[in-house]
Amino acid sequence: MAHTGNTRNTTSMRRTLRREAPSTIGLLADERDFAAMRRYRTFTFDDHTVYLQQVEGLLKILAAQGMHTTVALFDPEEYAEYCAESGLAPDAPASRSRFTAEVAAAGATVAYTGQPIDTLIPLLVSRAVRQATWEYATVLLADLGECADCGQDIGRAAFDRASHLLMRTLETAGPGTHHLVCSTPTENEQLLAVLHTERGATGPARLESGEGAEFVTVLAVGVALESHGGLVLRTSNPGTPDRVHGWRLTRGSLVPLTAGEVFSAYCTDADTGDPVSPESGVEYCAGFDIGADEPEAHH
Repeated sequence: MAHTGNTRNTTSMRRTLRREAPSTIGLLADERDFAAMRRYRTFTFDDHTVYLQQVEGLLKILAAQGMHTTVALFDPEEYAEYCAESGLAPDAPASRSRFTAEVAAAGATVAYTGQPIDTLIPLLVSRAVRQATWEYATVLLADLGECADCGQDIGRAAFDRASHLLMRTLETAGPGTHHLVCSTPTENEQLLAVLHTERGATGPARLESGEGAEFVTVLAVGVALESHGGLVLRTSNPGTPDRVHGWRLTRGSLVPLTAGEVFSAYCTDADTGDPVSPESGVEYCAGFDIGADEPEAHH
């Protein structure tokens, strides 16, 4: 009897530990990635829709057991490269598990909170795009080196200046729910960053640290490269129309657009150039003066 009791106690403890051990699932979000994995014998799924249903079922089971689960985007090309570099056999579940853990540790993930799979996938893809944009912008800033004239680290100075510009924008915008979009062209990419924040009647705006850092980094690229990017701010307050303001990024500074320029930019299809009907309940306003007390960019 004592032996049975010890066995039960051990099993109970293991179950307790299992509930406290987080889980990570690598998700093949689209048909093309799913098709690429079918070349592996140990990957036994043959229908993407069924696969997604099974993943969603597993997520629900783990959640019902009280386990914290995150979902990471599984990229077959990166997986093949990872296996080649690590000397792992790609046609093995253990290799896929190890790769998923590596991706989750360094890449974009979404915590599962019961959301449907068709809600989870766009969120995960968006998070992955944000991560890739931030990594590209960070490397670009780091590679700029020091200014030949003043000796400043160009990337660091641009980041400080972009941080100041963002905080001055939010301070001047006042209370409300703020949605900002920054567009910065580079030689190889059109970088885009989005930031959501709220500011009460008193106190500073509340920023999510990761999203704020990503936004500032993309803005800093425009500052450092003195590229012709732009910034749009949409502010919402209960009982009043949304206000949209805009600025042109010129030589490392944000220059206010006129109300007409804001209207034109917001009501034009970026891909086709065709006009888009203005939204009802939205006021298109000139960009406001952010202030001249900015940290100077490198010389």
